[in-house]
Amino acid sequence: MVMVNSTMPGLGTQAPDFRLPDTQGKLVSLSDFAQAKGILVAFICNHCPFVKHVRAGLVHTAKSFQDRGIAVVAINSNDAERYPDDAPEKMKVEVQEAGYTFPYLYDESQEVAKTYGAACTPDFFLYDSRRRLFYRGQLDGSRPGNNRPVTGEDLMQAADALLQGKPAPERQMPSAGCNIKWKPGNEPAYFRS
Repeated sequence: MVMVNSTMPGLGTQAPDFRLPDTQGKLVSLSDFAQAKGILVAFICNHCPFVKHVRAGLVHTAKSFQDRGIAVVAINSNDAERYPDDAPEKMKVEVQEAGYTFPYLYDESQEVAKTYGAACTPDFFLYDSRRRLFYRGQLDGSRPGNNRPVTGEDLMQAADALLQGKPAPERQMPSAGCNIKWKPGNEPAYFRS
């Protein structure tokens, strides 16, 4: 398992639009969440050990966000041909087993991952009500094997600040995980550098 870090795009960046199918085939767009106080866009997949490590914490954090008016959406951009565990039919099973309460979308072209600057799974992007990037990076400091509990504290602190009208947290640490499994020849420039 090779660890890759987030690209950490600039705060204040506008959220790129998307229109992707969920596990039931329904198309979901950024505009579907226009009334939310913010939106968390999480790049995840089914098979990554880093995602599996934080899965329960992500479910808990997402539920807390949704209860407070922040929308949550997860996107799988992995190449399902070479990584069949991340195929759309397996995503349906993942939603059931993990208990996801948010849309889990499939980015077959991988273009949405590129426009967000997503590099790893998991990779988290929290946007404010104007869809400006407020936080990007890790769920918390837990990683497989480091014996730190999965708490969601970094994302939770960012959400607290967002909802209270405070500035974005100064300390934002990159997420770490497996690289997004790019289709051969489709790797973004930031992956190759």
